[in-house]
Amino acid sequence: MFKSKYIAKFPDENGIIHYNDKENLVWNKLYTRQLNIVEQYACDAFLQGLDILKFATDRVPQVKEINAALGNTTGWSVEPVEALIPAVQFFTLLANRKFPAANFIRSIEDFNYVTEPDIFHEYFGHLPVLTHQAFADFMEQYGKFALNASEADRPYLARLYWFTVEFGLLKTDKGIKNYGGGILSSPEETVYAVDSDSPERRSLSDILSVLRTPYRVDMMQAVYYVADAFEELYQLLNDDLFDLIQEARSLGDFEPTFPLPREDQKGVMC
Repeated sequence: MFKSKYIAKFPDENGIIHYNDKENLVWNKLYTRQLNIVEQYACDAFLQGLDILKFATDRVPQVKEINAALGNTTGWSVEPVEALIPAVQFFTLLANRKFPAANFIRSIEDFNYVTEPDIFHEYFGHLPVLTHQAFADFMEQYGKFALNASEADRPYLARLYWFTVEFGLLKTDKGIKNYGGGILSSPEETVYAVDSDSPERRSLSDILSVLRTPYRVDMMQAVYYVADAFEELYQLLNDDLFDLIQEARSLGDFEPTFPLPREDQKGVMC
């Protein structure tokens, strides 16, 4: 069983999470570095979301500050959780317009890469696009959809989440831009996902392809899926998706286009 080296943080009786000076400094350095990168590579909805949320720059933002901004925009809120929570709890929170977010921040030793989702990944990577109504509605519907799915179907829904919410690209009149939180909290992948000739970029409209595409969580992605608009995401969540999951299971996965994990890395291919 996975054991975190970080200790989860939760609000006190006044709704405040207490961060020390080192933790606030890590947030400041992460935020400052990434802000300079995303301005060129993020979609407009993400950048507009940053303006709406107005993250503190000199300290880790507080939950109640974020919830006031999100609640006034799309009715969403943040729910502090352990880094990894059971699937049913995760989907239930999404279905109720609550974004589950780990509230610890990485140490300076893990500054460039952390194996667990920390508050910088959760807040900076994911929350800005939750201020966009169509994306916010998709996330709620995804939670409801996943709650009604069988255990056998959920790994395929996890792939849909991975290639949209975590590592999705968007076609815009300014070219392809990032909106996935896993991309936009990573300085290297923010640039790589848009500029590099190495990965393959496929249309999200081929949802059967999405469901059959394996991925690894510990490397830059070999395949990205590009949406035409956030409204396209919502339209994917219909009864036909369950039929497509059955078809994907019958056809089997595509051959991975990335190196297979070593024995000591088993479990990172999904």
